[in-house]
Amino acid sequence: MNDSGNQCIMQGIGVSPGIVMGRAFLLDRAKLKPTMEKIPSDQVTAETDRFLKAVANARRELQEAHDQAVANSVDSSLGQEHLYLFDVHLMMMDDKMLIDDSVKLIREKKINAEWALSLNVEKIGRIFSRMNDPYMRERQSDINHVAQRILRHLMRSDFDSIDKIASGVILVAHDLSPADTMQLNLSRVRAFVTDLGGRTSHTAIVARSMEIPAVIGLERATEMINGGDRLIVDGIEGRLIINPNPDQLRAYEERTERYHFFQEQLQRNRHLEPITRDGFTIELAANIETPEEIASALDHGASTIGLYRTEFLYLGRPDLPGEEEQYITYKGALEQVGEHGMTIRTLDLGSDKLAAVHHFHEDTINPAMGLRGIRLCLKHHDIFRTQLRAILRASVHGRAKILFPMISGLREWRQTVAFVDETKEELRRGGIPFDEHVKLGTMIEVPAAAVVADLLAREVDFFSIGTNDLIQYTLAVDRVNEHVSCFYEPLHPAVLRLLVQTIEAAHGNGITVSLCGEMAGEPVYALVLLGLGIDQLSMNALSVPYLKKILRESTFQEAQKLVQVCRTFSSAGEVEAYVHEQMANRFPDDFLMKL
Repeated sequence: MNDSGNQCIMQGIGVSPGIVMGRAFLLDRAKLKPTMEKIPSDQVTAETDRFLKAVANARRELQEAHDQAVANSVDSSLGQEHLYLFDVHLMMMDDKMLIDDSVKLIREKKINAEWALSLNVEKIGRIFSRMNDPYMRERQSDINHVAQRILRHLMRSDFDSIDKIASGVILVAHDLSPADTMQLNLSRVRAFVTDLGGRTSHTAIVARSMEIPAVIGLERATEMINGGDRLIVDGIEGRLIINPNPDQLRAYEERTERYHFFQEQLQRNRHLEPITRDGFTIELAANIETPEEIASALDHGASTIGLYRTEFLYLGRPDLPGEEEQYITYKGALEQVGEHGMTIRTLDLGSDKLAAVHHFHEDTINPAMGLRGIRLCLKHHDIFRTQLRAILRASVHGRAKILFPMISGLREWRQTVAFVDETKEELRRGGIPFDEHVKLGTMIEVPAAAVVADLLAREVDFFSIGTNDLIQYTLAVDRVNEHVSCFYEPLHPAVLRLLVQTIEAAHGNGITVSLCGEMAGEPVYALVLLGLGIDQLSMNALSVPYLKKILRESTFQEAQKLVQVCRTFSSAGEVEAYVHEQMANRFPDDFLMKL
């Protein structure tokens, strides 16, 4: 942080690109600090009733916000893409771990409701914090948002309303829930910044969907900013400038003009084919979590849904989703995507994650290498069979492919195929139609799978490389652990060798290979992945236009030469430096390399 009088530059996380200059509107939503009181035995019942009444009031408030968002979406270009997030929070208010365990603490420890709820949320938070998947760790924020809403009713806290926001401001808040974000009137709020938040939080996802510039994780923004301060929000760099000087204002006015021109180009070209100048085509697909995201994915130029994560059906609820519920969900998604097709990945939760929402307990010291993905499904046949039946039944309603996570070799693959065959036979006996020729693929995210990719490719219909886990497992590094995150190197020679080995094995056996990790949507890696010969890149929908621009302005031949040089280096640092230099020279527009 640099200070010059009351002028200040803060660095956070840019989660939704764009540059906005305006005045600050400070929303007083600081985290509530509950009182901690012991209560007499004869007040336990009354205290329990007070807690349940607060839950009911919070639920009613959230339902009203949901209904208002639905009404607003009818005449809004935003549509109903993320309204399901209201449902997630509403279901959390019925969750036994959150509500019943808080009641239990009131009764057993004879403490007030605020204290009981806070203790319980801390316990749930510890469960989520131990999860390996950074996306799953971020779900802790949803629990916190729900708990804060209940606490406000318990403590009868009067807080600033979203409705009070003036026109044309930059919203400054300690934190915003997804519901808060979806209620923002874009004619009044031009951007927002928060103290809390992560790149994969629901608030970040909603901000990107709404295309409202946002910088989060600033830690002390609400301390440093006064209402009415002039701000510059740079959602590209993740930078916030408080009370900028004249030179900074002029520089950002020019930068804003260039960025708007850049965006106009992307919008005009987003539906063009991703063909290189020498005629090579690489398919650009989108990753989604719910069917509500399909419309946005296709609108941003994705040709297909390359990865449909199904975990959301299992989260934020007290029970497991049944076959009929899953069938209706998958059927609707396939009908919506139409001829574009969709790759549906089976459940990729570990026992630790299911424990957080379903009291599903398995002893595991290291969840990242424990009972997760296909291993969990092959042990718990009821969970796996329910999902497979639903997907297979839905497969007659569109072009579906099924993708299986965490396969490490042929033994697991053959067990999986045998289970699929058994499920198909059940459906045949019941006279239930399904696509007899639905393609089955495996994630390549375990290094062992990449090493034996030549063996797997003989029996698999397609590969999908999950670089997030492949890199972490190969380099033995947790990329969100600040002590070792510097060792997370996507262009490490070992990672490149595994990618080459996997792609050559796939093409040598006549099958396609996709890449669906975060690496797929990073513009700086686009030519490396093109040169490696990947058939499909699947990414966040907002990244599709950027990657398309790079591909259409490049040649496959130059990408191959880039990869050849990369493979001559012996360290990740050398590879990264070379690739960044080459991309900066080819694409001097700084926006492209930072989005």
